[in-house]
Amino acid sequence: MTIPKRTLSTIPETERALLVGAQLKGSSSLWSLESSLEELAQLARTAGAEVVTTVAQRLEKSTPYYLGKGKLEEIKDLKAERHCDLVIFDDELTPTQQRNLERALGEKVIDRTALILDIFARHARTREGQLQVDLAQHQYLLPRLAGQWSHLERLGGGIGTRGPGETQIETDRRLIRGRIKRLKNELEGVKRSRVLHRSRRKKSGLPVASLVGYTNAGKSTLFNTLSNAGVTSEDQLFSTLDPVTRRIRLPSGDEVLITDTVGFINKLPPTVVSAFHATLEDLQDADLLLHVIDISNPKAPEQAQVVEDTLNQLGMKDSTKLLVLNKMDLVASEEAGLETGAVGSPPGSERLWQGVVGPNGGNGARTLTLTSAYPTVLVSAATGWNIEGLLEEIQSILVREWAGKVA
Repeated sequence: MTIPKRTLSTIPETERALLVGAQLKGSSSLWSLESSLEELAQLARTAGAEVVTTVAQRLEKSTPYYLGKGKLEEIKDLKAERHCDLVIFDDELTPTQQRNLERALGEKVIDRTALILDIFARHARTREGQLQVDLAQHQYLLPRLAGQWSHLERLGGGIGTRGPGETQIETDRRLIRGRIKRLKNELEGVKRSRVLHRSRRKKSGLPVASLVGYTNAGKSTLFNTLSNAGVTSEDQLFSTLDPVTRRIRLPSGDEVLITDTVGFINKLPPTVVSAFHATLEDLQDADLLLHVIDISNPKAPEQAQVVEDTLNQLGMKDSTKLLVLNKMDLVASEEAGLETGAVGSPPGSERLWQGVVGPNGGNGARTLTLTSAYPTVLVSAATGWNIEGLLEEIQSILVREWAGKVA
């Protein structure tokens, strides 16, 4: 008699996710609730979840359950009906909200921050990137530890529940605080190393241009086109976490260092900005920031503003910038009308860039009307269209910035 071998699959089953978003009435966000949920769905798919359905609610004020109680009951029923095993919320939940929701829904609950950190953990390749993600995850987890021991409450109380539970929570807090301290110390070493690298770059006499932009704007594709670096470039959010620097040659024959960096996103968690500070400091020493924008995205103006706001928070409001409107191959056609120019929006104005993307007649072409506070170049990184024009504009700006160092 042959006994069949038992095999265990190491491939996790795809989690079925229900997405939930709420918006306070009268909020001044540039993003609609629907647009924010669409982006949350992209994040969920990038993390490997199957998005089953979404639920949205507009509230008069925030609640201990993030939502109103009636909407919470609706989610319970919908979750059971659609067989969802994961509920993802579009904002960072407070520890109290997360505990309340887990008890009410009886299912795993995560928020936008936890989802972004999960994607970061998947994509971090270098030791530096892994350290930064690890730090952000531990800083996020620390105030939420009480919820990790909710299983003790289901024992019904009595001997061996409350006491050991409280003791374990305190033990875990000490362990996590110790881990955070060690990670910060290691990242201080990374920071010192980056300072040395920046010092060497300055001594090399080469100007530095850094690519910045919203996630999935095409920065890595543009970086590869400019430098032939072979950096991972995928049609998904946060495919690049680890900065890479290469030399490229300008039309004049002079060289410039170009750096690819992590993308930004709406509602970028403060823990992520803090953890990646060593990496983002590289942007402060750049002679030129190339702000790459996916011009084919209907939310391009809002995405551009998110990037600008984040740069302002990092102290780079006055940095020299060049807007690179990418993915023109997805927009342009022979019938498309196109008008660009730095008019009507002086530097320092409230909106970095305003754009209108809409149908042009019935032929599916696009009409773009752009108002920019900065020099602007249209390119297609995927096809190589107008890359020479971009290089010439970079050269022109650096000539002004370096007062003739780049001829």
